[in-house]
Amino acid sequence: MIGFALTVGLIAVLLATAAQAQDGPAETLAEAILDRLGAQGLWPSCPATTDGAVPASDYAHLVIRGEWNERWPDGAGGMKTVAVRGELWSAAIQAALDAHAKVLIPARPEPYYLDAPLVLKFGQTLIADPEAELRLKPGTNTCLVRNANPVSGWPGPVPETSPDTDITIQGGIWTDLATAPAESNGNGRGSVDRANSVPGAYGIIVLTNVARVVVRDLVVRQSRPFGVHLTNARDFLVENLRFEDHRRDGVHVNGPASYGLVRGISGVTGDDMVALNAWDWQASTMTFGRIHHVLVEDVTGRELSAESSGPVPDGSAEIRLLPGYKRFPDGAKLACPIEDVLIRRIRSIRTLKMYDQPNLEMGRDLDFSQPIGEMRGIFVRDAVTVPTHEALAQVHSNVDGLDIANVVLQASALPDGYALVSVGPLSAVYKHNPADPATWVEIFSPDKDCTVRNLSLSRISLQPPDGERQALDADALIRVIEQKPNPDYPRSQPKGGTGRGHLVQ
Repeated sequence: MIGFALTVGLIAVLLATAAQAQDGPAETLAEAILDRLGAQGLWPSCPATTDGAVPASDYAHLVIRGEWNERWPDGAGGMKTVAVRGELWSAAIQAALDAHAKVLIPARPEPYYLDAPLVLKFGQTLIADPEAELRLKPGTNTCLVRNANPVSGWPGPVPETSPDTDITIQGGIWTDLATAPAESNGNGRGSVDRANSVPGAYGIIVLTNVARVVVRDLVVRQSRPFGVHLTNARDFLVENLRFEDHRRDGVHVNGPASYGLVRGISGVTGDDMVALNAWDWQASTMTFGRIHHVLVEDVTGRELSAESSGPVPDGSAEIRLLPGYKRFPDGAKLACPIEDVLIRRIRSIRTLKMYDQPNLEMGRDLDFSQPIGEMRGIFVRDAVTVPTHEALAQVHSNVDGLDIANVVLQASALPDGYALVSVGPLSAVYKHNPADPATWVEIFSPDKDCTVRNLSLSRISLQPPDGERQALDADALIRVIEQKPNPDYPRSQPKGGTGRGHLVQ
């Protein structure tokens, strides 16, 4: 019996050692990112203190009182107009920021309305009490806070600039009053200013041309643009953000970007909870370029039930990686790859979106990546989710090194034909006018091939609600897609195409 116990213990040690060795590259990547951020003074879970902070209320004499209307749900399925007498705090808080390095927005029963973005420069910290609510006045149509010196990458690759550094935004409840799915109260854009002087800005918090920046411990509520729009950034920390009834992406990172940590993201968003988009739709980014050395961890989507047969009706359970090639007006082309990314400890994430997707808003033939983008060294670890009819990782990019391990699928049984990973082009139809097939457009790029090399799946299991966890055959969970034109289109959908996936092991 003693020998048996020793043998069992030795096997357990060997298995644990083997698992640790298998995770070696992922752990090495995590350590490299965290060591770099620590060296830059960006320590996770170390919030700024209010020591030395000047309360914005010291500048209350600059507050402007006004009246306006807001649109809110009426509780019966419709909308109502509400007359508001409020206080505009933009000038007061900005005056405090212009005079002091650290400013505190105290809690108070009434919201702080803003009619212009708060602008932070080098070395500044803005701390809002967790209960302080900052609202964008209807019709302002800008972000709520940004850095001082944004730079545009629309004409060509981002030029060498001096970034705004050492900026911290912490605490508070932030909203631009998108009070219903179809109601924005005139605040749909999230620009850097009313003139939209740097096109492509699209956020509640906009940070571009920055280094050593922190956004932490805050709530984004009922907002139309991205919660945090971060572009042309290095050495950044975004942590402990909750999204409440949010209408678009949560944390949206555009290239060039490097050495970042995005962690502790939860709640409900209308699109991706976290997006790493090296290439992107033109109207949704200020810059384009390579993204590398980013750690995304502790992301929790809306909880699904084990009986789910399909996707939830919002994007709160999605993470996107979008590489590509940007073509500039002068014909120059910029590679926008994604490299060395670790996504770990994710729960209730329905889809890891790694597919090509042209811009339907501008017109898919006017804004698209040619060729499709490239990724290298992508790791996914420790995921718990409910399997749906869609693959967890949907790959239509050229990838060298996609390593997925420690995935628990919560269900009594897998859906018929389930794939954890699909490799190849997708096809789906967006119907501008459901009654007129001439207005229908293809969402994806079904005529483009992709090649995935060095795909690794390990430690994949099924967890029934009331049963023991079962190991799954990882090789049986890979689907390689070969599109075919649908001869019956548009009577049946999708349209299909001629592209296919290539898996090279």
